[in-house]
Amino acid sequence: VVTRAHFILFVADQARSTAFYASVLETVPRLDVPGMTEFELPGGAVLGLMPVDGINRLLDLPHAVQAGGGPRSELYLMVDRPDEWFGRATRAGGAAIEPPVLRDWGHVAGYALDPDGHLVAFASDAQEL
Repeated sequence: VVTRAHFILFVADQARSTAFYASVLETVPRLDVPGMTEFELPGGAVLGLMPVDGINRLLDLPHAVQAGGGPRSELYLMVDRPDEWFGRATRAGGAAIEPPVLRDWGHVAGYALDPDGHLVAFASDAQEL
């Protein structure tokens, strides 16, 4: 069961993109720190803005993805068992990037690429495990 979805856009200029989305959404971010800005969206979804260089530092992405400047988006799904979802994605033809492990932001998260090169994360709060 997906409990919450984060749509993360990899951006060239975090401050510029934050100002744009704050104006368009007519709201302030719920999180705005170097490397990530988050806006609450209706229905419980979250829009994240991460600098492109941030994702390239965070994950060891395949050279073919890096050569194109990295992925342009990430679907970050909060789920009950990230390892099961990660396995399902790789069995369905997704490329395994990193299996689920405890991340420094408090989530257990694993990463795969979908067939079109979009990054998909399967995560849960570490305290829920």
